[in-house]
Amino acid sequence: MGRFAPSPTGPLHFGSLLAAAASYLQARRHRGRWLVRIEDIDPPREQPGATERILEALDRYGFEWDGPVIYQSRSLSAHEAALSRLMAAGYGYRCGCSRSDLADAPRGPLGIIYPGTCRAGCQAGETAIRVRTDDSDVAFVDALQGPQRQQLESESGDFVIWRRDGLVAYHLAVVVDDFEQGVTEIVRGIDLMDSTCRQIWLQRLLGYPTPDYLHIPVAAHADGQKLSKLTGAQAVPLGRPERFLVQVLRALGQHPPAGLGNASLQEIWSWAIEHWHIQALAGRTRIGFDSNAMAEGKNGLL
Repeated sequence: MGRFAPSPTGPLHFGSLLAAAASYLQARRHRGRWLVRIEDIDPPREQPGATERILEALDRYGFEWDGPVIYQSRSLSAHEAALSRLMAAGYGYRCGCSRSDLADAPRGPLGIIYPGTCRAGCQAGETAIRVRTDDSDVAFVDALQGPQRQQLESESGDFVIWRRDGLVAYHLAVVVDDFEQGVTEIVRGIDLMDSTCRQIWLQRLLGYPTPDYLHIPVAAHADGQKLSKLTGAQAVPLGRPERFLVQVLRALGQHPPAGLGNASLQEIWSWAIEHWHIQALAGRTRIGFDSNAMAEGKNGLL
């Protein structure tokens, strides 16, 4: 079972459409179910109307999800239960460190390496909750990117699973929700690769099975910068989605025949599912895209 789990911080853009299409095709090619989950657990960052715009775009592009749309904010009781288990087992602890407190902490490829300041106890009034790590190998084999490995204590240190503002942190929420919903394969952008070992660590502590992972290249501007809401990514066009969907298939390394953009969405998806070949993306980390060309109705692939 696969899933697409966008955050409602803006409309669906080309990069998120790539991830949606890849996860959808991977699930359907293997006769699996496909879920849509709105990850609405960070209200300060959410954009009014974004959820409705995302779902409208998915519908316009012919995605067919199984069951109702799932809203992560409605899983708070499951998140809290998982947190209670981690705390009771001694894996979680309160941390009062602010960003300024960690300004001089060492840094690694994953960012600040938490030095364990609050491991022995914390007297601060307002705290986050971190999960303990160690330097045992956390490893997995990505279906596209191959073997991956991290030693969390050395490379990131103990990480936050519950924020000081009272909101569940991304890593814990996604692990709990994927387990509760029976997700067995996660297809997402390679920009989230560094999150995977931390999520596998939580799966181990909670006794959850680890899904299969497949990280696809991310869409990037001509200068190599990741295409995102923060870098001005535009909403995907809703008029004539057939033509743009064919561009998405080309970006995913598929080879749709000439004229497929004039077919119906159902015909395009049928062709794509039958011919889906994920290894066409092997060895790539970026997919170049020109948003200006897209705005002019041209082929935006670089």
